[in-house]
Amino acid sequence: MVTQKTTETALVSQNDEIEYSVEMTDTFGGEANYAWVKRRSFRASRALSDLALVRRAKMLMGITGISCRRLDMGDAIALYPCGSCTVVFISAIY
Repeated sequence: MVTQKTTETALVSQNDEIEYSVEMTDTFGGEANYAWVKRRSFRASRALSDLALVRRAKMLMGITGISCRRLDMGDAIALYPCGSCTVVFISAIY
């Protein structure tokens, strides 16, 4: 019985990561314009908190230390950096 539980735990830990997509683009009238786009992706644990997810995305986009207005859209997060006509979208790739 102990062996079976150990095997189940190993299977769960293999699938414990998820890939996230981060894209940054310009805005026009407050909406995403896509005149230019900067895209990145990274893998992280499913247990990663939203705060840690946002911090990692901001680091990848080079906007660490810039305050942002955050909009949680359920399956995605949008960040609007203050003083910049840009938006950053963070979403999981399933």
